[in-house]
Amino acid sequence: MLKEESIKALLRDVPDFPKPGILFKDITPLLAEPEARKWVVTEIANHFRDQKIDAVAAVEARGFIFGMLLAEALDVAFVPVRKAGKLPYHKIREEYDLEYGKASIEMHVDALKPGCRVLIHDDLLATGGTAGAAGNLIHKLGGVVAGYSFIINLAFLPGEAILTNKFGVRPHYLVKYE
Repeated sequence: MLKEESIKALLRDVPDFPKPGILFKDITPLLAEPEARKWVVTEIANHFRDQKIDAVAAVEARGFIFGMLLAEALDVAFVPVRKAGKLPYHKIREEYDLEYGKASIEMHVDALKPGCRVLIHDDLLATGGTAGAAGNLIHKLGGVVAGYSFIINLAFLPGEAILTNKFGVRPHYLVKYE
């Protein structure tokens, strides 16, 4: 069984990406390890298995990787949350602040049914901007934010508190950097 330190050992720090002063946490080495990938999916899926999740909404692009695997493991729908301009059908949009700028994400208007309990997944929690925006999209479509899952929490940034206060749902993550 893997532990937090084993997962951290599979994460690569990339300084000054995507801009100077940012230390990017790269999950690519983790993706190359089948045992570690399986452990990540199993740990997150087991945490949410009894919470009556109807769909996993995952944020482009790194969130898609484990988001789809989580949807498979939980046997629920997968909802892509994409960068603005990437979805082909009728959509709703939410703008938000990043730790290094502004961005927008979108979902299809028919991505979920009202009352649908949604697990929002992304690879990393920093300021909570992206995940919070995804939560806003879920609410606009009448869904319920049932949970947040992340591989990495940058606990020195306010994301965990922001998401907990915004939707009353404490984010779940596997590794934390303080």
